[in-house]
This record gives sequence, structure tokens and C-alpha cells, in this order.
Amino acid sequence: MKGILKFRWILLFLAIFLVTLAVGCSSEDDASEEGTGNDSSEGAKEVEGEIAGDLEIQYFVGGYGDSWWKEVIADFQKEYPDVTIIEHAGPNINEEMRSRWVSNDPPDVVYIDGAGSSETQMVEDGQLMNLTDWVEGIELENGDKLVESFIVDPGKFDGEIYSLPLVFDTWGTWYDRALFEEKGYEVPTDFDSFMNAMAEIKKGEGIDPFVTSGQHPYYFLRGMLYPAFGAAGGDELLADLITGKEGAWTSDIVLETMKKVEKMQQEGMFDSGLGALNHTQSQMNFLLHKNAFIPVGFWLPNEMANDIPKGFDFGFIPSPMQDVGEPFAIVPDLRPLAIAENAENPKAAKAFVEFAFTREYAMSFSEHTGAIMNLTGVDLTANDKIPSYLTEANAMINDPEQVQIYEKPHPMSADLETPIGNALMSLMLGNMTAEEFVKEAEKAAENYRNSN
Repeated sequence: MKGILKFRWILLFLAIFLVTLAVGCSSEDDASEEGTGNDSSEGAKEVEGEIAGDLEIQYFVGGYGDSWWKEVIADFQKEYPDVTIIEHAGPNINEEMRSRWVSNDPPDVVYIDGAGSSETQMVEDGQLMNLTDWVEGIELENGDKLVESFIVDPGKFDGEIYSLPLVFDTWGTWYDRALFEEKGYEVPTDFDSFMNAMAEIKKGEGIDPFVTSGQHPYYFLRGMLYPAFGAAGGDELLADLITGKEGAWTSDIVLETMKKVEKMQQEGMFDSGLGALNHTQSQMNFLLHKNAFIPVGFWLPNEMANDIPKGFDFGFIPSPMQDVGEPFAIVPDLRPLAIAENAENPKAAKAFVEFAFTREYAMSFSEHTGAIMNLTGVDLTANDKIPSYLTEANAMINDPEQVQIYEKPHPMSADLETPIGNALMSLMLGNMTAEEFVKEAEKAAENYRNSN
């Protein structure tokens, strides 16, 4: 009996020894894995709570250029020397990185802008991190909470935040102020005066007054129709149209707005060759006075800086699609910064996003780009490096007697925007009536609802 008990105790001690040995080996293995934190082949790792490792940043380079990004990234690198920043940037970066996103191997941070990008689509596809709780704790340099310091709040999807609006842009209608002053042409204040000005210019200059990018119909949709819809039906109508609510596109108020577009087409205000124009070609035609009006965002002067003719003076007004007696309407077009849901280095990604949102970089952004970063409390008038068109537009936008701001809930999904844009081009080219357009748009909205 004693021999049996002795044997059992030996087995017990042996079992304890083996368990202890296994735990020790496991701890050593874990320590070994953590020790690879600076090995770029393993991706970014957090070592003892520090921000280190690879950080991949994707940003589109268009009209705003890339000099602001280079400045912020260089400053971030100095602040976090243990981070290795990998930039994916360029005018075609959205297409170049598409396979990475589709294969669930995205960069950590993404600036959502340019052709081929859609914030709404990325949210619907589960590609962006939910930032709702995290953003509540971010403070600016003076202690102001970031969520209380946006000019326009982040878009929300079912009440959740998936991106932070970095750029406050707004589409508007541009003209050459020097030409208008020389010839005495009227700067439009509403749709009727807009039509009168275009008729006068068409006769006086012998040109088609209005140009936009036919290859990118969303330029007209966002630049002219969103303000028109806002002025006619407010935020509620905008939300219904963008989300594809049943009956929104065939409503009387939308048909009335599209009748204005039909009138522009019937009276020959559109450039006869706009169907083939990309956005830079349409902008070049505008600068060469082949046309007098173009709907574009604040990036226009910066993007075309090398092609501006001598004496050309940029004039900007909110797109004049509203009725007589109504204030101009503006629908901000926000360009957001987001973090991938499958980011390899979420801690460094959050550090970078927080780093970029400061009033100092907001001022710098206007200097670099001639546009506005989406933060309050930035006095552009105090900086002589800011172009006059921007300070004037900023003052106008912030005057409620001149301009009414309408906000969309979030960008329109590409699955809805693309077919509506195609129908819009048919209307602008005279191949479709306003009545036919709203029916086609409603059909696109129905297909969109059924697919989600």
C-alpha cells in the first residue's frame, strides 16, 4: 500500500513539473514573438506600449497636391522615430491599391478622395474601423475636444462614425473675375440671373458658357444639383436622395429642379463636347475662355497652377441654382481620413490621425492647397499666404444672410451615384427629358435598396 502511495506522489510531482515546464516554454515563445516587433517582415508590433513598426498610409494626390502630406508625415516621423512609414500615393492610387483592399490586406490609414474611392462603399463592405468611441477622447492642442471643433461633423452610418472629415471643401461655380469686370457681365445670384448671364456671354463671346466633366458626371451632381436640392428641400431631401429613399427621386420638387437642367440644355448652355471631357480638360477649357462657368471645388486654382493664363482672376460663388430671393446653398464636400478595419498597426494609425488634426496643420493646409481643413478657430485672414478667393469664399460661407449650409448624412454610394450619373449625362446631352431622368433615377434607387 505504501509503495502504491509513493508511486502516486511521484506521478503527481512529475505532472506538476511537466506543467511548469510547459508554461515556461510558452512564456519564452511569447517573449520571442514580441521580440520581433522591429522586424518589418512581421508587420508592425507594439513593444511595451510604444508606437513602433511599419505604418502604411494611402493618400490620393490630386488638386491639393502632396506637399502638405509630406510635411505632416515628416513631422510625425520625427515625433515617432521607431515608426517606419510606407507611403502609397499618387493620382491613380485608389486603383493601384484596390487589390490590397479586396484581399483584406489594406494599408493602415487611408485618405478617401479621388476617382475610384467611396467612403460609403467602404463602410458597406466592412473595410473601415469604427471610430465612434475613440474619437471622443481626442483633444486639440489647446484642450478643445476634436468632436466639438469640426466645421461639419463626421458622417454617420446608422449612428456610427467610421472616418474623420479632414478637408472641408465645397463645390461651387467659378468664373474669371477679370473677364467679367472687363466686359461688364453679371455675376449670378440665383438661377434666373445665371441663365441671363450665360445668354449674354454666349452672345458676346460666341462660346458655350458652361462646362463640366462628362467623363465624371458626379462633378455636376455634387457641384450643381446637391446645392439645388438643398435649397429646394433642405437636409431631409438631400438625405432621402442620397440614401435612395422610395419616391424621393420622382418627387415634384426634384422634377422641378431637373427642369432647370433641361432648360440649360435646351438653350445651349452646356459645352457641346462635354461628354468626352475629363476633369482636367474641362478645367483647361475654362481657363482658356472656351467656357465661362465651371463647377469645381477649392482645388481648382492649385491643380491648374501651371496653366493659369496671365491676368486670369479666379472668382467663386456657390452654385446659383436657387430661386430668386433665396440665399445661395452650399453642401460641404468632406474628404475624410480613416483607419482600416484590418489595419496591421492600429495604434500607430490612431496616433497619426490624431497628430494630423491640429489647428497648426489646418493653417498649413490652406497655405499648401488653397483649401480649408475641417476645423473651427482658424483665422485665414491673418495669413497673407492664403489666396484672396479663399478668404472671400470663407467669409461668404460663414455669412448666413448670403449662404445657407446644408449637410448630407454621408456620401452617396458609388452603386447609386454611377447609374444616376449616367442618366444625368443623357439629360445634359439632350438624349433624355427631365421626366425620363427622374424615372431612371428612381429605378436606380430601387435597385440600390434591393441590393443592400
